[in-house]
Amino acid sequence: MEFTAAEKRAEDLRNKLNYYNDRYYLDNESEVSDYEYDTLMRELREIENEFPELITLDSPTHRVGGHSDNTFTPVTHTVPLLSLQDAFSFEEVLAFDNRIKQQFPDAEYIVEPKIDGLSVALEYERGFLVRASTRGDGNVGEDVTANIKTIRSVPLKINNSQAVLEVRGEVYMQKSVFASLVEKQELNGERAFKNPRNAAAGSLRQKKPKVTASRELDIFIFSILRHSGEDFGTDSGSLDYLLSLGFKVIPFYNKFSKIEDVITELNRIGEIKISLPFEIDGAVINVNSFSQRAALGNTSKAPRWAIAFKYPPQEKDTELLDIEINVGRTGVLTPTGIFSPVILAGTSVSRASLHNEDYINEKGIAIGDIVKIRKAGDIIPEVVSVVKKNGKNPVFTLPSVCPVCGAQAIREEGEAAKRCINTSCPAQLLRSLIHFCSRDAMDIEGLGEAILELTVENKLIKNPADIYTMTVSELKKLERLGEKSAHNIVSAIEKSKSNDVSRLVYGLGIRHIGKRAAELLCRRFNDIDGIINASREEIAAIEGYGNIMAQSVSDFFSEKQNLELIERFKKYGLNTKSLFYVLDKRFDSMTFVLTGTLSTITRQEASEIIESLGGKTAQSVSKKTSVVVAGEAAGSKLDKARELGIKIIDEDEFIRLTRK
Repeated sequence: MEFTAAEKRAEDLRNKLNYYNDRYYLDNESEVSDYEYDTLMRELREIENEFPELITLDSPTHRVGGHSDNTFTPVTHTVPLLSLQDAFSFEEVLAFDNRIKQQFPDAEYIVEPKIDGLSVALEYERGFLVRASTRGDGNVGEDVTANIKTIRSVPLKINNSQAVLEVRGEVYMQKSVFASLVEKQELNGERAFKNPRNAAAGSLRQKKPKVTASRELDIFIFSILRHSGEDFGTDSGSLDYLLSLGFKVIPFYNKFSKIEDVITELNRIGEIKISLPFEIDGAVINVNSFSQRAALGNTSKAPRWAIAFKYPPQEKDTELLDIEINVGRTGVLTPTGIFSPVILAGTSVSRASLHNEDYINEKGIAIGDIVKIRKAGDIIPEVVSVVKKNGKNPVFTLPSVCPVCGAQAIREEGEAAKRCINTSCPAQLLRSLIHFCSRDAMDIEGLGEAILELTVENKLIKNPADIYTMTVSELKKLERLGEKSAHNIVSAIEKSKSNDVSRLVYGLGIRHIGKRAAELLCRRFNDIDGIINASREEIAAIEGYGNIMAQSVSDFFSEKQNLELIERFKKYGLNTKSLFYVLDKRFDSMTFVLTGTLSTITRQEASEIIESLGGKTAQSVSKKTSVVVAGEAAGSKLDKARELGIKIIDEDEFIRLTRK
């Protein structure tokens, strides 16, 4: 390759790899397969080897992995967490062996599966887990101790009293857990993870440990980074030691002296990788002896004593026979491709999600096309590209009406999904009912998810209005419900009829309309009919609203099925008027900010008092703030108020002002 061409190609590769790297490590998204990424990285490395003058400071060949963002506290690794040199053919494995055997003819190898997850370091002091961190860029990672502790296979205490023990492992998500998670995400209209590695990374880097705990992550420990105890001599000896301490070590590993036996093992792992309960992206070949490892040393990026053999992904071409539209629990319309069956990763594949309109348009997918498909992570089928156009059919477009109930299906600004806006749509009924009966909505005690599921299964409820037709005799026939419980539920249903109309509006589940937005809407138009007859412009003029929220309300109340639902609510005696009224206007045009802990009333109660006297509340202090009410342990908001010279009062003064 000529220098000019090499220079242009190197720049293109750097831009692509840095972009993919950020998407992979910061956004937990894979836009290309690991195999494609590794191939591009290898091409750049070869160009830089041939033309060293093209090496730049930001070249991804100098990096171990992704860099950490500011979500978690940075951790500087005492021992760098290096990555591995890749091999894509047995010829490269033989070359690796030749290099090792020239220096150590008696070298022995450990061969183990390369788990595809998120690499972490666990630090123990006097037997207790004190810190866990991600690899990050190999030198600086992120502190994820709280989240790591939610993984049950991570021991919080080990039978070891040495001052320091730091181990390295791979956090992963089992294939079955990943498949269930993706199914839930698609049903809920969420953006689904593309593979188990992304799912593991995204789950471990959650700000809330409870979310991490719900994702059923697991871990395999595969090496000791540093310790203050005995030396083990070999990799296999250290793994046996880790196992004795209670760690869940790499699932299987075998020792070989001959490279021919290593290649046989690589073939064996390749044959069984489909049947493993976890995803692997290759196999690792390590020199077993620690003294030989020390002599061989490391490059700035990877150890010279190990190599990762990568298995290429399996892809096949097939015909797209049809596209089905499924409706999820949030009303999202999801297109599913139906293909001529092909065998991929050991199973027959004939269906794959096409996600949304953007995905279809980007790839130009039409019924009758020949498409290339693969299994993402050997699990979830996906369309890679269109290989040959049919020529007769246009690119597929999603319908503008729901295929289940016939209501309008819309795509809102800034969203990729189309949604059915009918809350009574059978496809999203249970989710709608759970929200309708929740505490902040109609607050119907006793009608939780389990009971509502029974009422739907027994066809007692087909939309939220049917709740108000249920009788004690119908309810007590349900499994787990006695007569007393049935009476209590009917009483709670009757009580909910007198709720403020804002609870009903919130309970309808209108997109973008939360509890507070529902209150503002009902106070502005006084009753449900006022809202129905309001124009989009009038709704958008409400403070705190905008065009998207206004359009969502307008679309909802223009749908025939939703208007019929409102009429039934009226028929069954539900209150459809706002119960909020202004006592006087002493706080007219004033904005209050509440901070700290109030001792005699809650913040919610204080907000309602302010609004009943013509004022309004805000969450943050600004030049527009009129008064700051400071309770106990008031923090930065109080400091900001002092800085801006805004009036500050305590709780006693606030109570006095509101009782005049």
